[in-house]
Amino acid sequence: MDTNLGVLEAHGLIKRFAGIKVLHGVSLEVAPGEVVAYLGPNGSGKTVTTRLLTGLLEPNEGTITYGKRNIHADLVGFRMELGYVPEEPHLYPFLSGREYLQLVGRLRGLEESFLEQKLMDLLTLFGIAEAADKSLSEYSKGMKQKVLISAALLHDPALLIFDEPESGLDVTSIHVLRHLVRLLAARGKAILYSSHVLESVEKICDRVIVIQHGRVLADDRLGRLGAATGTRSLADTFAHLVFKDDPLATARAIVEVAGRRP
Repeated sequence: MDTNLGVLEAHGLIKRFAGIKVLHGVSLEVAPGEVVAYLGPNGSGKTVTTRLLTGLLEPNEGTITYGKRNIHADLVGFRMELGYVPEEPHLYPFLSGREYLQLVGRLRGLEESFLEQKLMDLLTLFGIAEAADKSLSEYSKGMKQKVLISAALLHDPALLIFDEPESGLDVTSIHVLRHLVRLLAARGKAILYSSHVLESVEKICDRVIVIQHGRVLADDRLGRLGAATGTRSLADTFAHLVFKDDPLATARAIVEVAGRRP
């Protein structure tokens, strides 16, 4: 597959489920060496977008290209360039961590001895090597997340899509992940990072895309977004763009209702 340019581009994505439009012409771009945050409230269309970008779903309208070629023209070839960490850790519970990574590596065409050494190195560095031969059903959510991240990195992909990658991770692992993402970008990886953890986004992302109700509200560098909205932090910028009601006023109203007694 021609991936010389290595840019992931989406133009005018429209997606409908049962006739109901959930994405309304979403366009975005992720270039090599760039970490792009993809933010939005629950139900905004973030996960639908990531599933379209990974080829798990097809848009009703619009195009997705990587290296200037439609991903659906060679979906297998595209996925050889892609590492994906989904929002939910849907893993085969009857497999061990080692067996799951062996399966992923074989599907990627990795040579057996190389694969075995690499997967064990990753499990060791993520601190779960001692559980390599335990059933995934025995893993905590954080351990499963580390297996998913390892699986996404096994074949050294040029493009990485993270959908809530910090879910279930402890504080130390979150710090490792933040450094990892920046180091991967420094090696020329194109990275889309969908997260609710705004502190992480501020630390690692070059550009921010905000989506709500299936429409892109903003797409710019963090500093320029703050200047345009008159806000100082990403949390304030996000609230300014997304919330119609004052969050503090809403919280006060909830406290009032919660404090009612008969």
